Amino acid sequence: MMNQGDHILLEVEDPKSGIKIKIKFDKIVTWYKKFRFRRLPEQKIPAAAVAVAPPWIDLPLDVTADILHRLGAAEMLETAEKVCKTWRSVCRDPSMWRVVDVKNSGSCYDTRRLGSLCRRAVDRSGGDLMDINIEYFGNDELLHYISLRSSKLRRLRLSCCRKLSGKGLSEAAKSFPQLQELHILFMNQIDIEDVEAIGLQCSSLRSFTLIKHDAISGVGNGNDYLVAIAKAMPNLVHLRLGFFGSTITNKGYQAILDGCPIVESLICW
Repeated sequence: MMNQGDHILLEVEDPKSGIKIKIKFDKIVTWYKKFRFRRLPEQKIPAAAVAVAPPWIDLPLDVTADILHRLGAAEMLETAEKVCKTWRSVCRDPSMWRVVDVKNSGSCYDTRRLGSLCRRAVDRSGGDLMDINIEYFGNDELLHYISLRSSKLRRLRLSCCRKLSGKGLSEAAKSFPQLQELHILFMNQIDIEDVEAIGLQCSSLRSFTLIKHDAISGVGNGNDYLVAIAKAMPNLVHLRLGFFGSTITNKGYQAILDGCPIVESLICW
């Protein structure tokens, strides 16, 4: 290799003929780039391999539906229905959306995105939504959207939905005449007036859960909730209440026994 002006020459000798060839180094760089970045020919896939269907295609549709439903609404909408035509068809069946479970893991989804996914799931149900669980997201607007499209709702579970107000919940309850189960977990904004309003609007309630992790001021104030429930929810069969920092006395228990004559299970702390 030697310098010649502004170019670097590379001298190569043919081992058979002994002829020496001089090539400019910049030419070699150009050839290398063409070789390095050129598109390789596409590999041909044997026809036999293309014809083989994925193993999950042969599963009965009810088994496929059960498997996909366990993924949850977010995974079905964003991932599963894009795998193949069979899964897409199953995921778009309204019967798949009678039970909807939407949770915020805190790492994969933001609340706005989950709200959009929840609305899509409700729309997919075609008005036949029976059971919905919402955790760590949700607000009054979302619950209002659900209430306008889910008059057949029978079970509602809300957990740690801090942006959902008691007024928003009681307003939405007006559109759930068939609601039989309502479970409210760790939502301190739900007070006695909200519980009464919900009970009066949902006369079909059979199971009610209210767990609050804030301390209720005053010893025995948990009794006030029991008295309100006894007045507004006379058809309860199962009741579970949890209050931190409050004591429930015989007054509260007696109110439930008198006001809810068919109650079978009562758990309070």
